[in-house]
This record gives sequence, structure tokens and C-alpha cells, in this order.
Amino acid sequence: MAKANRVYKQKAPVAKNDRVEADIIDLTYQGMGVAKVAGFPLFVANALPGERVLLTVTKVLKNYGFARIQEIVKVSPDRVELQDKLALTTGIAPMANLSYPAQLAWKQRQVRELFKKAQLRVAVAPTLGMADPTHYRNKAQVPAQMVNGRLETGFYRRGSHRLIPTDSFYIQDENVDEAIRVSRDLLQELGVTAYDEETGKGLVRHVMTRYGKATGQLMVVIVTAKERFPEKEAFIAGLRKRLPKLVSLVQNVNAKKTNVIMGQENHLLWGQAEIEDQLLGKAYLIGPNSFYQVNPETTAKLYSLARNMADLKPTDTVIDAYCGIGTIALTIADKVKKVLGVEVVEPAIEDARQNAKLNGIWNADFVVADAPEQMHQWASEGKTADVVFVDPPRKGLTKDFIEAVGVMKPERLIYVSCNPATLARDVKDLLEEGYEVDGRVQPVDQFPQTMHVEAVVKLVRVKK
Repeated sequence: MAKANRVYKQKAPVAKNDRVEADIIDLTYQGMGVAKVAGFPLFVANALPGERVLLTVTKVLKNYGFARIQEIVKVSPDRVELQDKLALTTGIAPMANLSYPAQLAWKQRQVRELFKKAQLRVAVAPTLGMADPTHYRNKAQVPAQMVNGRLETGFYRRGSHRLIPTDSFYIQDENVDEAIRVSRDLLQELGVTAYDEETGKGLVRHVMTRYGKATGQLMVVIVTAKERFPEKEAFIAGLRKRLPKLVSLVQNVNAKKTNVIMGQENHLLWGQAEIEDQLLGKAYLIGPNSFYQVNPETTAKLYSLARNMADLKPTDTVIDAYCGIGTIALTIADKVKKVLGVEVVEPAIEDARQNAKLNGIWNADFVVADAPEQMHQWASEGKTADVVFVDPPRKGLTKDFIEAVGVMKPERLIYVSCNPATLARDVKDLLEEGYEVDGRVQPVDQFPQTMHVEAVVKLVRVKK
């Protein structure tokens, strides 16, 4: 897990265009192999630990450089030869050249090393993976760009805004890929132009699709730079004819000069405003801007694991911090007396309330608030909880939140993390608030073929 910001205090031992032979000793968080020449790190795309490679140096910076493979002298037994190299070229699936068992082992090691670095002695279980670690994503946001005079969709080459047109995205559900492909073909036929971020001309910025794997419902969202869409009626008719699973067609308007994909203005062109999906026996309505986990198979494993770890009782009051649209809260609601969900994003709370009503769940209340502030308020009011679930963003928990947990003193805390580095940091702080790790840290491969790993851990209050 090499980092690019380690300081190299001597003059670089290599220069651009030098050819060197070196061993690959590690992988970065971006999926690049790490070689060292006289201690100087070189980052190499499509290189795996255990390989010996002949390299050409392509760029040299103060503390590190980049190189390109000329020849693999010794091949890793874990290497997978890909028919479609675009998965690596674009960064869609930066670990696709590594066998899946090796990916799972790397992710377990990543979690273990981060806890070790935090000076925490914990056991880390083998990573929970998927039977088929491809075509799992139920959502895609694919950029559009004019290439050779016509609108194309694809992904950007790593480190650039140069679009590489592609029909297959390797990790997306095939229904999602089909919807992207059909939308692109129809836009081409109608002569619709893609938005140019430099000139501000053109219409289509992205094509976004969502698919309910449990229901077979498909949503297509055309993200445009302005509201006027002259070919709208022909586009609606064409897409309805070619995509039989389509139930929702939306135009999202994003007129700002920004790299944020979605705007806040949605226009329903045809069908339903939302699609429905199901997770662990609960139904969820999902709109264009809703947050919903992109891998429902492993999300079910993750939430089942978190629910089972919590040892829930019918008398329990539970807090679901960073609750989003309520997926954890609604998963556990029928096991406990009361659930309180808190989330700072107001539309997410509106979705959570709607989903609770949809499922006939009346013992879950949802509050729009900053989770650390709300925890402190509840603690100051003397409110307590038996169990707290946290599923924070990548930056992890704040000191305020952890202090509030220390004041509220829940018996059990279940931490679902999308960033094991901040997980290890936060667990260390929670130990100082009187908690201890109960059982093993469990990594879950929510995003196969990428460097990301989720993990869940149970903490319990130390008995005094």
C-alpha cells in the first residue's frame, strides 16, 4: 500500500526515458504497481506484486516517478489476461488484471496493515467476496463527448479528460450497459451534440442509468447543459421502443460550469419519477438523485452481517447515524423497539420517510441534522440508545461524534466503513471512550475489480 508522498531526500536515480529492470513490490490505492530503483519509487500501470519488469521511465518528480512496462520478465501467477484492456486503461476496473482470490487477499491485508499502523491488535477475517465479481453495478453515470464529429459515451483515460468510447464497462449490470448503448445510438441518430466544457456549447453531459435488480425496473436520466431539448419527443419514442424494461425517463438539467455530474433540476419525460428495488425484504423507491448502494448483492451481505453483529433485542432503541435513505434503519426496524435515523442531506431523509411508509414501518423516525451535532443534542437531553450504527462517508467520524458516543454510552456500536484508514483511526479513538473490539474486523468486497474495500466491526462498552 505504497504512498506517493513519501519524501525521497536524494537526487532521483533515474531520468525520463531511462530503461530499468525492477521488481514490483506493492500496489498503490490506485491499482498501480510499485517498483523501487535505489529506494526511489516508480508507479507502473498494469504491474503486479511479484513480477519482474523491464520499464521505460515516463515522468520523474521530486519524490517519485512513473514508468511504462516494456516487457514482463517474470509474470505473477495471479495475473489475469484481459480480452478488454479498456478496464485498465480507463481505470474502470484497475484490479481486473489480478485474480479474484488475490484481490480478496490484498483487501484483507490492506485492512490488517492499516490497523497495525494504528497500533491496534485486531483479528481481520478473510474478505467476503462475490461468486461473479463482474457486471454487478446497478447504476452508471457515463460522460458524453464529441469524438470525430459525433456524440460518444465512454470513460476518460486515466488522468485525463480524453474520452475513450466503449460499449462494455465490465463491472456494470448488462441491463445498465444496454441502456447506455441504446441511449447513445439514439442520440447519434437524432444528431444531438455532447456538451463541451471548454466552449460551453452542446447539450448532453452524461447518460445516467439505474436498474432495480430485484424488480427489473430501468431508469434512464439524460443530463443536459440546458433545459431546451429539441429532439425530446423523438428520443422518448425511440427509447421506449428499444428498451422494454424502461419505466422511468428523466431529463436532469445541470447548467453550471462544474465537475459535479447531476444538477438539482429534474424533468420527468415519461413514466414514473422513481424506480423500485428490494433489499433484504424491504422495498425502496429510488429517484435520479437518491443515494442507493450500487452492489445490492454484497450490500445484503454487509447489512445482514451488521444486523447479526448487533445482537438486537425487541426492547432496544437504536440510532442509525448517517442513515441515508434508511436502508440500515429499515433493515433492523422489525427487530427492535425504536429506530432513530439522522442524516444531513434533506432529500435523503425525505426518501427514508417515504420508504418507511412504503414498508409499513412506524417505529422509525428520521431527522435532518448533522450527525455529530444531533448526537450531542440527544446526549444533552439525556437520550440514550442500546445500539448505534454508523456508516459514515470516507472521511469517517468526527471527534465530536466520538465524544457524543462517550457521553451517550450505548452498549454496542456497529461501524460500517468504506475507508479502512479512517476506520482504524476512529476505532482507536473509540477505545479511549471506553469501548473494545468484539470479534474480528470483517472486510466485504463491495466494489470488485477496484481498490476499494468496505469493512464492518463491532465495538462494545467495557464493563467496569
